[in-house]
Amino acid sequence: MMAADGLPIAACCKILNVSESGFHMWRRRPPSVRALRHAWLTERIRAVHADSRGAYGGRRVHAELTLGLGIQVGHGAVELLMRRAGLKGLPGVRRPRLKHQTSTAADLVDRDFQRSAPNQLWVTDITEHPTREGKVYCCVVLDVYARRVVGWSIDSTQTAALVTNALGMAIQNRQPPPGTLIHSDHGVQYTSWVFTERAKDSGLVASMGSIGDCYDTQSMIITVGVVPVA
Repeated sequence: MMAADGLPIAACCKILNVSESGFHMWRRRPPSVRALRHAWLTERIRAVHADSRGAYGGRRVHAELTLGLGIQVGHGAVELLMRRAGLKGLPGVRRPRLKHQTSTAADLVDRDFQRSAPNQLWVTDITEHPTREGKVYCCVVLDVYARRVVGWSIDSTQTAALVTNALGMAIQNRQPPPGTLIHSDHGVQYTSWVFTERAKDSGLVASMGSIGDCYDTQSMIITVGVVPVA
């Protein structure tokens, strides 16, 4: 590259600590198989890029080469050759991720987890635990008055049955009066028909935290620690 820029060959070789004879031998050496393939691929990449009117980036060019033309080439090689050739795609329009804004229940707690008597407020959440045989999921229902677990359930999948079974144990253990709050997040398990109906049939009032808020039921349950069922 230095010699190609017009610098004296002798000076370039001295700077790079190589011999002039070795440089001339390298210059006369025929291109390697890899260099020939890269040159061939670069021409194919230029053609695909030109056909897209300069819109395609590395991923789309790679897809066109492999799926459209049947050329076996890695994505990293396409990116490398495009950089060397000065080819870039047009920046894509990043679509914002849709955020579910429709609450199935209002937040009746507002992070106030202090209560003066039992069975006024229950909170529930699901935690994931790795085991030697795979992941298991534990759902607990906690009475915030005494920081005590009143119901729990363990399963290999986090389904509506997992949370409904935990709620059923809590109802059986405590027989809560009508109006007890059951506070959860907006997970599909807690918005399921079976969980909602189980809570309504027992006189519980549903409450759900704000959407996308990590400082709610999970933080409440994690800071409690392990307390026996009662």
